[in-house]
Amino acid sequence: DSFSGPVCDRPVMRVNNPLVIVMVGLPARGKTFMGLKVARYLRWIGYTTKAFNVGEYRRRDAGIQKPASFFDPENDEAMDQRKKAALTALGDLVEWINQDGGEVAVLDATNTTRVRRELVFDFLAAKGIRVLFVETICDDNEIIEANIKEVKVNSPDYKDLSMEYAIEDFRKRIDFYRKAYEPLSEDYDKRKSYIQVFNVGQRFIVNNIKGHCQSRIVYYLMNLHVRPRRIFLTRHGESELNAEGKIGGNSNLSPNGRAYAQTLGEFIVSRRDELPGLKVWTSQLKRTIQTAEMAGLDYERWKALDELDAGLCDARSYEEIQQKHPQEFARRDQDKYNYRYPMGESYKDVVQRLEPVIMELERQHNVLVICHQASLLIGCSLLCENCM
Repeated sequence: DSFSGPVCDRPVMRVNNPLVIVMVGLPARGKTFMGLKVARYLRWIGYTTKAFNVGEYRRRDAGIQKPASFFDPENDEAMDQRKKAALTALGDLVEWINQDGGEVAVLDATNTTRVRRELVFDFLAAKGIRVLFVETICDDNEIIEANIKEVKVNSPDYKDLSMEYAIEDFRKRIDFYRKAYEPLSEDYDKRKSYIQVFNVGQRFIVNNIKGHCQSRIVYYLMNLHVRPRRIFLTRHGESELNAEGKIGGNSNLSPNGRAYAQTLGEFIVSRRDELPGLKVWTSQLKRTIQTAEMAGLDYERWKALDELDAGLCDARSYEEIQQKHPQEFARRDQDKYNYRYPMGESYKDVVQRLEPVIMELERQHNVLVICHQASLLIGCSLLCENCM
């Protein structure tokens, strides 16, 4: 016999008006990193999102390996080229919103002057598009130098050039930007929506935030940090139900699962010196807890990390589900992300319950997460740009 379970219509996070996140700040302050992380997060929670990097337009139109003097605010010819690149990026951004149904765009550029920000704001406002400015301000020389050495020397602007030249030239470029830099101001910009992030999360100023989407962005940014750290994601060892080809349930580890747990423990022990303060998180199901215990690891349990709840199909094989409930099997096969098991969950539901875990993960240093297939896939889809 077959039965009808609820199946979600395609859930898309809709905004009343499209939104553009306009990055602001001097070079080597983490704007691109932050903008891409926010874009990935918004896609993860259901917004149609895309980032537009003005530097890529500038390199395409004006060429690569421009010297620092190209960024001198008194270099009128270069200023015209850079403005043209910004307007081209804005044009493509608006076309993407209008033609492809884009909801949130990230304009990744320095936008360090009021004149440039007003140009961007007026251009978008005239088309009914809201703007949220995100300014990254950093006076921590250690962070700035790390950004210069680890990121900018790998830029196409310095391809095949020595590291020494790249670092020296890029510092000069920063100096030119600094000459014309006008930070967002509570007096001048009080009617605009913005968040200022100081020293990659040490302090924040939030102004005139409007609506659910902007609130989610602020929430995410206030949990984000850029410190180097390692995050390990692993599925639990094989369970007894896994060995029988059945999904879900709450069975113990199989002999293969116990062997995996021991190997995992050896792997972590061999790298303890590289992982100071390592935290281990599991779900509340036996197979993840046993994996941590047999690996000899102290752990913290999270209900939110539990496997996707298969409801009435729990602890059954896919063959059983197909035979007993062919309509449900077919519905799931058509749209696995949105399909919800009868009396159970969809992948979309798991995304929603995983969000607090993701926020806490963003705040942490080194973490090993022992979880399940669904939570592993969903976590990877946010943390890894190209893993899904």
